[in-house]
Amino acid sequence: MSTDMTQGNILRQLIRFSVPLILGNLFQLSYNMVDTIVIGRFAGSAALAAVGTCDQVMHLLILGVSGICIGASVLMGNFYGAGDHEKLLEEMKTMVVIGLLFAAAVMGAGIPLTGSIFSLMRVRPEMMGEATLYLRVIFAGMPFTCLYNIYSAALRSIGDSKTPIRFLVISCLINIALDLALVVGFQLSVLGAALATVIAQGCSAVLCIRYVNGKVPLLRLRWRDLRINRELARQTLSYGGMTALQQCSQPIGNIIIQSSVNALGVSAAAAFSAVRKIEDIGLLPGRSISTGITAFTAQNKGAKNESRIQRGFRQGMSMEIVVGMAMCAVILLLRAPLMRLFTKDEAIIEDGVRYFNLIGFCYVLPCITNGLQGYFRGIGKMKITLLATLTQISVRVAATLLLAPSMGISGVGLACVLGWTAMILWEFPMQLHIRRKGA
Repeated sequence: MSTDMTQGNILRQLIRFSVPLILGNLFQLSYNMVDTIVIGRFAGSAALAAVGTCDQVMHLLILGVSGICIGASVLMGNFYGAGDHEKLLEEMKTMVVIGLLFAAAVMGAGIPLTGSIFSLMRVRPEMMGEATLYLRVIFAGMPFTCLYNIYSAALRSIGDSKTPIRFLVISCLINIALDLALVVGFQLSVLGAALATVIAQGCSAVLCIRYVNGKVPLLRLRWRDLRINRELARQTLSYGGMTALQQCSQPIGNIIIQSSVNALGVSAAAAFSAVRKIEDIGLLPGRSISTGITAFTAQNKGAKNESRIQRGFRQGMSMEIVVGMAMCAVILLLRAPLMRLFTKDEAIIEDGVRYFNLIGFCYVLPCITNGLQGYFRGIGKMKITLLATLTQISVRVAATLLLAPSMGISGVGLACVLGWTAMILWEFPMQLHIRRKGA
């Protein structure tokens, strides 16, 4: 069901939009989370480190897709807020074609080049075979990933964040069942985990498409009518391309960081894989609120309601700070039990605890950056989000290369804090400048 965010109680709308997103993102993350837990406990540390190494490449692809979809959703939100349903549908058609072309390119290039990618990442020989197999299966499932992201972004642009979660719940349950059957039962190790993930993603994509075609006339497509509107494609790639670069710069930096962690040994690589999973879940409420701020801002920009945009930004930032403080408390209280979900190896657990001892007080910082990014995307200032992210990841990579050899995985945590701080120092003055100009 679509929601008009150009009128009504702002806080209630942001909460109603963000909560389903939090649950949906939680289930989406659970695809790979379940893989990691099952592999860590039933396939060993080398397999766990291999899957963790694949995560950085997977994030690069998924964030590239979601970046283009964010750009498209901003345009669709503008069209919906302005009541231009014809352009809304044209943008949907254009986005589906772009997404399928992207998936074909990833499959065609990614599958044969997987081994070369891991060589550049300095993946150790004992991890190479399993990591290569896992990632090639994931590459083969890219059409499902693209289609799900496109359709869910379209639904969010018209204010519906609830529907995609229903399909994610179903696909997550399928993923869990297949993980247990293929990894534990048939002992297929990383191959079983990868197959479970791809099949589950395929289910979520198919269910989402069937729902839109049956229940949402605004977005209903006939596949034979798919085409690219050149003007909308240009706008989409202008918005989405900038956002995709911004989204992709993060995992590119993470790949460099992962190579530094891999050089510390299998124990450190496995610990980093686990802490990344914990952080992904802990930070997803802030990312979901950021998406809510984007959708709210885009619709109100289409309706030319500047004062409501600023009120929504302030209330969204208050939500971000609250969830950031909650994450700090949970991580600091439960850091050791959380690590034990992934492994029984005490050396890996100790590495993870050391990481959280340093960074656990600072998770408000990325939540603040998420809120600012959501605002800038919603008003179409994609260049600002790109430059802010490049600032953050550049500081983080440089600090990791400097600190990790002497501090180990704790140095990686300190580098994160420095990167988030640099990003805030860049973004806050820009937001104040835009607010004073009334842009």
